[in-house]
Amino acid sequence: MKRAIFPGSFDPITLGHYDIIKRGITLFDEVIVAIGVNSAKKYMFTLEQRKKFIEDSFEDEPKVKVVTYEGLTVDFCLKHNVDFILRGLRNPADFEFEKAIAHTNRDLAPIETIFLLTAASTSYISSSIVREVIRHNGDYTLLVPDTVRV
Repeated sequence: MKRAIFPGSFDPITLGHYDIIKRGITLFDEVIVAIGVNSAKKYMFTLEQRKKFIEDSFEDEPKVKVVTYEGLTVDFCLKHNVDFILRGLRNPADFEFEKAIAHTNRDLAPIETIFLLTAASTSYISSSIVREVIRHNGDYTLLVPDTVRV
């Protein structure tokens, strides 16, 4: 079984994340959307809210599993027999950042990172932008799946 983890904070899940997950399930038997827990980070949405947003977005997709985890992503992969890390790339800066992480992960464990380019229609969307729109009472609904409601 080909399994991939799609790690992130998903604060909140965006249409860009949604697109990568939908395309990932065409490549893998299972995509584990793994919400990383970082106690030093200040989130807009609780862990439970973020998990529910994703679960509700993929309630009819049995190939998507949503979990939370702490620690290194490669440790999660080793513990759960996951051979691939799925990542989305929006721009060259994402590539440089993700490339360094992928090399480090490969040094730590025999895990391959698979990069998918985001769709042109969602390449400008980030969770940071969505949070800023929400903070200023803008129409964030154009940037996130229908399951994300403030």
